[in-house]
Amino acid sequence: MELYFLGTGAGMPSTRRNVTSISLRLNQERGTFWMIDCGEGTQQQVLSSPLKPSQLEKLFITHLHGDHLFGLPGLLGSRAFQGGQTPLAIYGPSGLREFVETSLRISETHLPYEVHVHEIDEGPIFEDDQFVVTCQKLAHGVPSYGYRIEERAAPGRLDQAKLEAAGIAPGPIYGQLKAGVDVTLTDGRVLRAKAYLSSPIPGRKIVILGDTTPCPGITALAIGADVLVHEATYASADQAKAHAHHHSTSVDAASAARESGVKALILTHVSARYDESALSAMVDEAQVIFPNTFLAADHTSMSILRTGEIKVAARE
Repeated sequence: MELYFLGTGAGMPSTRRNVTSISLRLNQERGTFWMIDCGEGTQQQVLSSPLKPSQLEKLFITHLHGDHLFGLPGLLGSRAFQGGQTPLAIYGPSGLREFVETSLRISETHLPYEVHVHEIDEGPIFEDDQFVVTCQKLAHGVPSYGYRIEERAAPGRLDQAKLEAAGIAPGPIYGQLKAGVDVTLTDGRVLRAKAYLSSPIPGRKIVILGDTTPCPGITALAIGADVLVHEATYASADQAKAHAHHHSTSVDAASAARESGVKALILTHVSARYDESALSAMVDEAQVIFPNTFLAADHTSMSILRTGEIKVAARE
């Protein structure tokens, strides 16, 4: 499970950062990736990434401001041109369906795959045997949401040494026990799966927020998460301006991370007004409150390990 940042800027593109888009790569889990937000130029960013649009499975829009949305029609068309055939599910606030249908209709973009737009409210919006996704409304000038992507627990590890000591050689029985199924042997012995499995391995929990000023919804969504991805449009010195425009500072983000009990904080959606020195200072002031803070950059990938540790890598 890996976060790959396609765009980490706020408002409009700059030479250093494109506007917001994040992908969640699920290569081992599903052979696909999910995307959160799709600002202008996202498809161009994808060309310089390891992502293949044909493998895009789900797309989550946090809110309908252009720097999170204007790249969507182009990406849908590019997915078709690059061999995308499987259905695509898109989730987002009320009005998203009209935006998608109108842009495709007026541009006469005809897609060879199905698009299912789900307009969301608070609560669970998707679940299967691997993941549960819930959303929570935040506090912005327009309806803005955060998404909690929660991986289901994995079966515990099989105690192979204990099985071998019981005279059970590796084979199909191991697979049955690993799946939690009790096995009756030909000699009448019953192997209880739980006797040979460690406790279930907790799934990872990732929370990605849309634009927001500090609000109770952040903590409600992020409580106990492994990773919180939080906007940090402004430095703390500009807090009044941040809150007047319904945004957060890096210190706001760090405070939310501490209050939510998350393991790691990733800052993104930063204003182009700040140079690299100022951005470094923003991270420093956040780390005073929440030490395990990272700043995302375009084409940075961050692997989320089951320990909650983040492994950072630059452009591939």
